[in-house]
Amino acid sequence: MIDIKSIAEKCLRDEAQAVLGVIDQLDENFERAVELILACAGKVVVTGVGKSGHIANKVAATLSSTGTPAFFMNPLDAFHGDLGMVADGDVIILISYSGQTDELLRLLPYFQHRGLPVISITGNKDSLLAKNSQAHIWVSVEREACPLNLAPTSSTTATLALGDALACALIEVRNFKANDFAQFHPGGSLGRRLLTTARDVMHKENLPVIPPTMLLGDAIIHISDGKLGLCIIKENDEVKGIITDGDIRRAMQNIRESFFETEVQAVMTKQPKCVSPDMKIVAIQKMMNLHKIHAVLVIDEQKKLLGIVDSFSCEV
Repeated sequence: MIDIKSIAEKCLRDEAQAVLGVIDQLDENFERAVELILACAGKVVVTGVGKSGHIANKVAATLSSTGTPAFFMNPLDAFHGDLGMVADGDVIILISYSGQTDELLRLLPYFQHRGLPVISITGNKDSLLAKNSQAHIWVSVEREACPLNLAPTSSTTATLALGDALACALIEVRNFKANDFAQFHPGGSLGRRLLTTARDVMHKENLPVIPPTMLLGDAIIHISDGKLGLCIIKENDEVKGIITDGDIRRAMQNIRESFFETEVQAVMTKQPKCVSPDMKIVAIQKMMNLHKIHAVLVIDEQKKLLGIVDSFSCEV
């Protein structure tokens, strides 16, 4: 009986090993490719045939969404008018594992005549594509994950990963930020999370505020009623600290018999984490994770309390 799970495991291991193998193949050509793209005054045109064409399409999409304008051009359509999309200042990326794909070789003279820089991604250093490129990125695999060693599997996965590596390098070199990413992804939850600020999600009505002299026994009731797992301690309209349900539990363990006679100020956090109303929630989430807290106070420039952002508020 065929062990289906074992077949899947072997395929995944083979493809993972193929991706790792690309690391040792990286050389100055990869850096040259990044430099050519950075110097591009137009767009990056990515093309390939068959399975390589699907990979090229994804590479173009990833580049476009991370600050490098790019588009996929079907080489078959290119011969019937789509070459009109190619402009001066563009950079060309040709993807072919063999490096000998006829449709791409037929396009090369046109790109060379236009003086457009060509980057090739192939598994054959001695191919015509490799020899006629300003930068050739070598992506070779020992064998395909396909049991017949025929269907493009490991080779396309490795090429796809190499395309992601190009995009990641460009992100770093361009100093592309999360806010930039959000501008290209305005739809859905991703765009909302990257653009949403503390002001948009903070709790600002009926905030659980108590004085520092309140007894812990009474504070428990206010924390429960506030439904945020904490209370803000204020005196003379100035924030003195916060007390959380975690602080309450620790106080119960530590001071035991005197718990109900102890004032809030004895166990409160005196320097709570505060943010401005314009801070993005993605940054607030990082702060919460770093300090292992579940809420921050929102204050203005005069340190006036405006609201509370908790971990649930950030899940927009």
